[in-house]
Amino acid sequence: MKKLTKRWQLFLYAAAGMGINMLNLMVGSYLCSALLVGGFGKEVIPYQTFAQRDLIIPAVWAVFALAAKIIDGIIDIPMASLTDNLRSRFGRRRPAILTGLILVVAAYLLFLVIPARGATLGNTIYYGIVLCVFYSFYTLTMVTYYATFTEIVETEEKRRTISNVKSVFDIIYFILGYVVVRMLLNGLNIRVVALIVLPLALTMLIPLFMIKEPSTKEGVGEKSETVGLFKSLACTLKNRTFVIWMVVYFFMTFGVQLFLGGINEYFSFVGMNMIFIMMAAFAPVPFTLILYNRLTKKHGFGFAIRYVLITYAAGMLCMFFVGLMQGGTAKTVLSILTGLLSSFAIGAIFSVAYSIPSQLAAEEEQNTGVANSAMYFAVQGLFSGIAAGIATGIVLTALKGSEQQASGAMKYMTLISAIGMLAALALSFLMPRSLTTLGTKKD
Repeated sequence: MKKLTKRWQLFLYAAAGMGINMLNLMVGSYLCSALLVGGFGKEVIPYQTFAQRDLIIPAVWAVFALAAKIIDGIIDIPMASLTDNLRSRFGRRRPAILTGLILVVAAYLLFLVIPARGATLGNTIYYGIVLCVFYSFYTLTMVTYYATFTEIVETEEKRRTISNVKSVFDIIYFILGYVVVRMLLNGLNIRVVALIVLPLALTMLIPLFMIKEPSTKEGVGEKSETVGLFKSLACTLKNRTFVIWMVVYFFMTFGVQLFLGGINEYFSFVGMNMIFIMMAAFAPVPFTLILYNRLTKKHGFGFAIRYVLITYAAGMLCMFFVGLMQGGTAKTVLSILTGLLSSFAIGAIFSVAYSIPSQLAAEEEQNTGVANSAMYFAVQGLFSGIAAGIATGIVLTALKGSEQQASGAMKYMTLISAIGMLAALALSFLMPRSLTTLGTKKD
């Protein structure tokens, strides 16, 4: 694959995933929530729900939501093997990205269809199937895209640059999703807003023009070996460093996804302004990433990621206690400060999801000659999918409960999120030195 060398190319390439990630945000944080009235304040129900009534059976939906995440993670593995071994005259990566893009947009549109205006088993099954299709092809698209981070640049420094810039674009779509979309929902229904953001998916066309790889119809070249599904999976799971990192990443993902999945319901009950807090959390991220990178270069990845986990846990704990306060100016100011505190961790949390697997996959290829970078992201997707499924499919559904109970239980969401981060922090001390020292100048 032709390497990107110019800085503007790295920035443009890092922007490619923003649109599809925005669709994923809409599904996870808005469209799934729009199926149930429970958990919302009465004043926002006309805007944030599809039909101002339950469209699914909550208990059955909890099973489907967890199953969708698990299926997403499991199917990532054969899909990763597919893109790692795809033989076509257009190469491996571009056909997989294009196929995934078309199908993920189709599933997104199907999510906006209301088959029946009642909480029926048929509705629940319909949305459950659509959710499974969406997550599966979302992952095919993004796993393929992320796999190219290993291949499209040559050095660990450039991979870190793409990952950091990608995390900044993640913050941009988070601002769009949790600030701009939230503002639009003050007067527009969620279905209309979902259609407004759909054109952002076109950003995924960028890799189709920037990736330059030869035909793989007769093979993928002499320098690297591609292997079948089971051997590729075995090679990935034999990487002890990667497996330990996945355990840490699991609990970190649980904490983040629980908060993001229930963000609308949480702020609708605790009396804090979601827009102000999200702006405070996301706007400083480009600058907080600079601090994270300096810590990495000086002390290594281990020190930097522990700083991130502690900071995010502190932000969630502070938000929990501020949420218990009575309303007023003090509460508003303190709530904004909790968002600002979280900003010192958010960008790095997104960045490591791209930089660590791509770097470990590159080291694997260098040491063994096996080119299976997509499998690293697929296995990461399995871990994160199960973590997110437990967070949003089980814990969040239990916290929401009935409309009468949710206002009390939802207050504990940030506390549980912080516990997940502290578990990740404790487990991070099991990481080997080769990982904890990654990123230092001597590397």
